Amino acid sequence: MPEDTPLLNTLAVMTAASVDACDLDERELMLARIAALVAVGAPAASYLLNVGTAVDLGITLEDVEGVLIAVAPIVGTVRTMSAAGNIARALGFAIAVMEAEAELDAEDD
Repeated sequence: MPEDTPLLNTLAVMTAASVDACDLDERELMLARIAALVAVGAPAASYLLNVGTAVDLGITLEDVEGVLIAVAPIVGTVRTMSAAGNIARALGFAIAVMEAEAELDAEDD
């Protein structure tokens, strides 16, 4: 891990410890993490940190929508709609980054 990112390094270590101690399969774990992010009112950046892993595990927008529907009666309308907006912002940012990287790769070729 890079030495100039102590906060991200700490979060990575905490996440790895959580994953190691959990008996859920990876997909279930990621869905639980998304539900927890909704429940605590996480900002878009928190969703962004989980987008890559979620996509790699085959989690779809429909899966995330299902999580939002499942937790809505517990966390409430305001928190659910806030989460939907933050997820959309995180996905938009991730897409913009991927497009920028693709443009840079095309320029290099």
